[in-house]
Amino acid sequence: MVDIEVRQDEVALDSSVLRAMELSIETCLETQGLKGSEVSLSIVDDREMHELNLQYRGVDRTTDVLSFPLEEDRPKEPCLLGDIIVSAPKAKQQAEEYGHSLMREMSFLVVHGTLHLLGYDHMTPEEDEEMQRLQEEVLAGLGITR
Repeated sequence: MVDIEVRQDEVALDSSVLRAMELSIETCLETQGLKGSEVSLSIVDDREMHELNLQYRGVDRTTDVLSFPLEEDRPKEPCLLGDIIVSAPKAKQQAEEYGHSLMREMSFLVVHGTLHLLGYDHMTPEEDEEMQRLQEEVLAGLGITR
């Protein structure tokens, strides 16, 4: 289950974008054998994202996505996983820079965030390669391409 809260009004997000984000999270969970897990998704503006990034990571700038897992270890069964926060303005800017749709960028960011909730990281080249592969696998399976 995905609980979505939109806390920004700078970027128009129609129901198809929100549904794509929800499906992206659900598909990612299903591919990892955790269908039925719960995720809270908040969509915020850059000001709030900047504050969260500074408060929780000590980084004094905005970012595109933050994940806050409830558990440190990779879950083995469906559970309450944690929170994903996405900056809609940052996602819109990146979609324009990369030349793809807002739906694709927002979906990519929530899959990335979900993988972090599941214990994946990208600190080494091997971890980064695995995360990239999983992200593209989920998005391609949904027909969400660049």
